[in-house]
Amino acid sequence: MALRYIPMSTDQAERLRQGGNDAYGNPPERQISDGDGVPCRHCLGNVDAGDTYLIFALRPFTSLQPYAETGPVFMHADECPAYSDEVRPPILTSSKDYLLRGYGSNERIIYGTGGVVPAEQLESRAEALLSMPEVASVHVRSAKNNCYQCRIERP
Repeated sequence: MALRYIPMSTDQAERLRQGGNDAYGNPPERQISDGDGVPCRHCLGNVDAGDTYLIFALRPFTSLQPYAETGPVFMHADECPAYSDEVRPPILTSSKDYLLRGYGSNERIIYGTGGVVPAEQLESRAEALLSMPEVASVHVRSAKNNCYQCRIERP
């Protein structure tokens, strides 16, 4: 099964770059990247050393409900293209493991789907979760800090 890696929306990225508020109602913070561990949630690449990036609270869900987790993420401060490939994005190549969790079409966790998987098993675990009829999407998070990375869907 091919996988689709879904970044945050371009509309949301542009709104934040223009000074719009994040999921907690705050404007994004601007920082300069040291080039280490600054993954952009829009292009799904890393922010290079010396480049400006934004830190903000992201809630990668369309509705407010108990399972709609919110947390800190990074994004290039300057325009970057939204990720649109079916190969593993660069931000999912820098850790030895990731937390994957299946969600239903109602954006609620499907219990029993969550777990930390080694990086080399990311695709096979995502495919296994997406083969379950009740799983509509898989969220990938940092295994160390629980930060949201991206969503994976069926093509």
